[in-house]
Amino acid sequence: MDADDGPTGTDLDAALTQLYRAQWAPMVRLAWLLLHDQGAAEEVAADAFVAIHSRVVDLVQRGAAAAYLRRSVVNGCRSRQRHEIVEARYRRRVEQSVDLPGRTTASSAEAEALAHVSGAALRAALATLPQRQREVLVLRYFCDLSEDDIAAALGIRAGSVKTHGHRGLAALREAVEVQR
Repeated sequence: MDADDGPTGTDLDAALTQLYRAQWAPMVRLAWLLLHDQGAAEEVAADAFVAIHSRVVDLVQRGAAAAYLRRSVVNGCRSRQRHEIVEARYRRRVEQSVDLPGRTTASSAEAEALAHVSGAALRAALATLPQRQREVLVLRYFCDLSEDDIAAALGIRAGSVKTHGHRGLAALREAVEVQR
């Protein structure tokens, strides 16, 4: 290979190594100042060095390597910031969506039913229930305890919790329907 045929692999490696030593820290610092994230800054700087690899000898000879790297880093930071904006929009849209599987941001059936009944009316309806049914419903829906936790709190069996809960909800439904 003649000298006129272009740079050899050794020339490319030597030029890139020299450029890397001189410009790595300034490029990472530039990216960090734009992104405020060390990992992202290093990634953007590394991408800029990868992009310059095939042109490094020409750019070094023309004295344009540092400018090319700076431009690449700034563009990489802009790209990353645009991507983060798109991701943030998507996350907001997903967080506000109630129809996705596993999404629990929608009101429960109990909450929807209670929305139609005032607090005073619900308390009045609860007061008409037998004590055990009232205790089970309050522990389940207002304290959010499991059946086993309710059974332990009241000193009864889990099957009794289910029975009292079912009967209490049925009585509450009737009381609320009468008030409507």
